[in-house]
Amino acid sequence: MIPDNLSKTDIDQLIDEWIIGKNAERDRAIIRRRLFDGICFEPLSEEFGLSVRRTKAIVYRCEREIFSHFDKSDPK
Repeated sequence: MIPDNLSKTDIDQLIDEWIIGKNAERDRAIIRRRLFDGICFEPLSEEFGLSVRRTKAIVYRCEREIFSHFDKSDPK
């Protein structure tokens, strides 16, 4: 899921930079819990008061957003 050459600090910076919008703080918290703490979708959805389906959509959208920007800037 996370590229091997990215540190937690790198990912945290990408989250802050690229997860924007109406619910940015919530979405940042969700993606951090998923990526850094390895929390499954069901507990995440309960923690944030969302359906599992909505939680998955947020996680997948955030992952696409974060890693698409990383790939564009990757010199490889």
